[in-house]
Amino acid sequence: MNSINNFQMIAKPSGSVCNIDCTYCFYLEKEKLYPDRKNRWKMDDETLAAYVQKQIQSQQGEVVDFIWQGGEPTLLGIGFFAKVLALQAQYKGGKKIQNFFQTNAIKIDDEWATFLGKHQFLVGVSIDGDREVNDKYRISRSGKSTFDEVLKGIECLKKHKVEFNTLTVVNEFNVRKPLETYQFLKSIGSQFMQFIPLVERKAKEADENGLTLIQPDFTSQCDVTPWSVPSKAYGAFLNKIFDYWVVNDFNRIFVMNFEQTMSQMIGRSAACVFSETCGGDLVMEANGDVYSCDHFVYPEHKLGNLHHHDLEAMVNSPQNLAFGESKKTNISRDCLDCPVKQACNGGCPKHRFQISRDGKPNKNYLCEGFKTHFTHVLPKMVGIFELMEREITPKQIKAAMKKRFY
Repeated sequence: MNSINNFQMIAKPSGSVCNIDCTYCFYLEKEKLYPDRKNRWKMDDETLAAYVQKQIQSQQGEVVDFIWQGGEPTLLGIGFFAKVLALQAQYKGGKKIQNFFQTNAIKIDDEWATFLGKHQFLVGVSIDGDREVNDKYRISRSGKSTFDEVLKGIECLKKHKVEFNTLTVVNEFNVRKPLETYQFLKSIGSQFMQFIPLVERKAKEADENGLTLIQPDFTSQCDVTPWSVPSKAYGAFLNKIFDYWVVNDFNRIFVMNFEQTMSQMIGRSAACVFSETCGGDLVMEANGDVYSCDHFVYPEHKLGNLHHHDLEAMVNSPQNLAFGESKKTNISRDCLDCPVKQACNGGCPKHRFQISRDGKPNKNYLCEGFKTHFTHVLPKMVGIFELMEREITPKQIKAAMKKRFY
């Protein structure tokens, strides 16, 4: 197994603590793994300092990314992130620091937006579509709409010229409205979009840790949650958006799903979901506990704690390397014979629980959706590359694609 020289770390300084109660959130119940979290939910100063120093020192490149998620990171207050910046300045040496900040935007006001803009944070805003779509699952703790508050936060970001992208969870409801969702996101000023498929299974009974949303190797009784996206519908959703995007918004609106596929086609690194192996995208809880993946925050996938273990040693531990390599070795028989395997590499291990034709439960739930999508877009992407090699303008590319394929 090859060592991992470049890795990312998602930091969750507020843990699973959040100010809204999304029906589909897989992370809220993680508080059961940390029963003292109600009293000690914030990352303390000692852990923060250790993380910033070790993250900078362990990265071999000249650019170091800090990815701040939750729960909801705005609950920590601006003062926490002012400490982050001071520590980064103290330890960065000659390296460049980039901060990424994922939020539901509800607490974003002029003060927050001024701070984020001044310090060039790239902000990811979670929003699933228009009022009807967003309020289907993204609701307050009292069951009320969050839509107006989210839009107010986005307007603050725009007012202060904060660069932001939108993160849209594709579920059983909004999957029926691909163009409506895409057009809505454009209307609120999103020029960078990501469409994330929602797939969760729920156990009939909670495990010893009190968790009911389960990991892929779970073998007892369970069901795919009713809010999960149907596989083939997810592929059709992406195709509908792609067909509109390629002749109207190519090179103007950036859809990460399409950009990553095109990057992979020319040999650049892919998103972890579609890479051949994984293990290079870790997550750290508020107390410094490190896990192999955001979707595998379970005791058996804990690699250690930042206070007691070297970060590079955890990344390259036999446990984590085996975790990453298993994505390649535990690929389904169906995938090995699939014409679009090079585009998806079997997808995320989290979603590999369906029965392959050799009887093993390692086929990706989203297999039909991926096949539907990649079969549709890959020939068109080849056409885009052919046109780009001729150095014609994006406007001409859009016109040529419309004439050739539509």
